[in-house]
Amino acid sequence: MVAAGITHRYRGADVVVSDVKGKRKSGRAVDADSPSFDWIADIESLEAFIDFALEHAAYAIDTEFLRERTYYPNLALVQISVAGRTVLIDPLAMPVTALKRLFESNSVAVFHAADQDLEVLELACNSVPSTMFDTQLAAGFLGFSTPSLVSLVERVLGVRLSKGDRLTDWTIRPLTDAQCAYAASDVTHLLELRQLLLAELAPIGRVQWVVDETELMRLRPRGQQDPQRAWWRLKDGRVLRGNDRLIAQELCAWRERRAQSEDRPVRYVMADLAVVAISQAKPATVTALTAIRGVDGRAARASVAHEILAVVERAKQMDPSELLVPEVEDFDRRLRPALTLVSAWIGQLAQDARIDQSILATRGDLVQFLRHDEGA
Repeated sequence: MVAAGITHRYRGADVVVSDVKGKRKSGRAVDADSPSFDWIADIESLEAFIDFALEHAAYAIDTEFLRERTYYPNLALVQISVAGRTVLIDPLAMPVTALKRLFESNSVAVFHAADQDLEVLELACNSVPSTMFDTQLAAGFLGFSTPSLVSLVERVLGVRLSKGDRLTDWTIRPLTDAQCAYAASDVTHLLELRQLLLAELAPIGRVQWVVDETELMRLRPRGQQDPQRAWWRLKDGRVLRGNDRLIAQELCAWRERRAQSEDRPVRYVMADLAVVAISQAKPATVTALTAIRGVDGRAARASVAHEILAVVERAKQMDPSELLVPEVEDFDRRLRPALTLVSAWIGQLAQDARIDQSILATRGDLVQFLRHDEGA
């Protein structure tokens, strides 16, 4: 652990972390227009910053993470801004479970598009903020259509943010000046943005709407996908018919469970192309399996190959009623014209009320509603 208050050399520039009393130290701005920040990489400094944050009513928060090489998202950076002070917290240098103390306080956590951040924070800290405000969601109640942070800050605050590099590997250390500036800018304007959005929401009586909708988001179940429904995301799965679909369902469920247990992306276990091809070919031997397009060396290993063959054989004996079909696909064709009409009506209603249409009802919501009416 690095002693609190020590100046760190970070990519050729001095970076000073907070001392144990929580005093603000000089951050490093990349240039005159870039936000300053403190880099926190030890637990004492993190605890001191949390003490500082707890003195204030709200804080802005964002995360950077990767999941390209893992099943679960890998937290790589936490950015927090409070009372004009911004910190970049390095979860690769230390556990960040201490943030749970901040999350369980009455201080409001201000996010933009919080859903994925909540997932990764719950995994890293076993906790999510107890009180939240989401600027993207709030903007939706003012007629913005799922705006990005860049577009929302520019339209509301007149500030142009860098869009950053979507291909950034946030696990590489040290981060570049540009990466740090981009990460810090993600939280620098959120508290001001929240105040301006609240000022627009209050006169039209929609603050409580945002509060209620945000709470639904906060409590939404997250974590592992249901393996039996994993085949719904199968690329080109729509070409499958009859028993082929049951085989695909069971293969995808097997693949999902294996990916979860090994913390690897599902495509590393078996490619979608192989799932579709196996479902159609229904191989009964290892030789037949390994000859199928898309089956690579990982799936061709003897132990794995026999597991796959066992899944195929079991699926061939299943009853068609055991197939789990997406509700949208299973929708009665007689009601599809009604779905089109209701969707258009919802769209017009959203436009008239200046509310993002997705907040009022998604296509899935409408299908569920009409299916319920059908069975009434």
